[in-house]
Amino acid sequence: MKLLFLSNVPSPYRVDFFNELGKYCDLTVLFEKTTSDERDESWKKYQFNTFRGIFLRGKTISVDTAFCPEVTKYIRDKSFEHIICTTFTTPTGMWAIQYMKRHKIPYYLECDGGFAKNGQGIKEKIKKFFISGARRYFSTGKTCDDYYLQYGANVDKLVLYPFSSLKEKDIMERPTPFGTKREIRSKLGICEEKVVLTVGQFIYRKGFDLLLEAAKELPNDIGIYFVGGLPTEEYMQIKKKYELHNIHFIGFKDKYELKEYYNAADIFVLPTREDIWGLVIEEAMACGLPIISTERCAAALELVKNNENGYIIPVENVDKLTASILSILNSKETIERWGMRSINIVHSYTIEKMVEKHLIALEGVKENNE
Repeated sequence: MKLLFLSNVPSPYRVDFFNELGKYCDLTVLFEKTTSDERDESWKKYQFNTFRGIFLRGKTISVDTAFCPEVTKYIRDKSFEHIICTTFTTPTGMWAIQYMKRHKIPYYLECDGGFAKNGQGIKEKIKKFFISGARRYFSTGKTCDDYYLQYGANVDKLVLYPFSSLKEKDIMERPTPFGTKREIRSKLGICEEKVVLTVGQFIYRKGFDLLLEAAKELPNDIGIYFVGGLPTEEYMQIKKKYELHNIHFIGFKDKYELKEYYNAADIFVLPTREDIWGLVIEEAMACGLPIISTERCAAALELVKNNENGYIIPVENVDKLTASILSILNSKETIERWGMRSINIVHSYTIEKMVEKHLIALEGVKENNE
């Protein structure tokens, strides 16, 4: 099988996926840029081991997109059996789609997720033009299904795939024992009896300010650790104003350092206002953590089962957030049992399973002579 993928930048998790997929097909991936301008150096450390990665020439449009008209040169290559476009919202992707529509070249669309709007207005009509008409739509779950359907997809063309950054080997067999957690905490300088972890950039959408609000009502023996970036002055002032000594801003950690924080934590919280997916949910589950997130986090909606491995709460509901944290932390038995449930659930969300689903879907199209 000869396959062409259109992507914007070689993100670490996508490169891992392409390297796994490339073991089973002749894969070429076209990238608009070499990296995202807003990401750290780790995003530049990639290797294309099993596939051909090509960086298109073009004009930079944003931090992670460019306009690269030469994409059509590769689309015209009739040796590709399947073309999958993950960039249907970028200038290059839209250029490619209108070319394929005009020349009646079949193509697939794929995205990490999305939340549909009301479909009204010129922007929504443009979006519908570029999304409608694909041969198949690779979807991460119900919210992504709704997104595609809002903009013209047919329900029988949807293909569910388990979007992930995890390899099977990344998933722990069982949650970290509490004795081992204490040893890791001592190594990391964590002094609190109970630990809440969150990971991400300090941007409004992530809802970290809501976790700070919740911290006002939490006992001092509950440490809240923010990993993944530098806090803004606003966050520092909130911590100072309310004397939140159990709030800790850790900064960026690489994959291996971050895993130590996952293993030291009791629960993982992502109080996001909107995440079209949320790979950190899977990472935390792979380390055996109960999860608290919101109804606007697509990964949580697919992977978190209320009262089984965590809670899904309304957006911007600080009272619910506080109560949910206390509810889980009040029982070591709950932490361990729900953590094990997280591990069992996330086994279905690995890069290997992601590749398997793509191959089954593409072979099915071929067998049906579509």
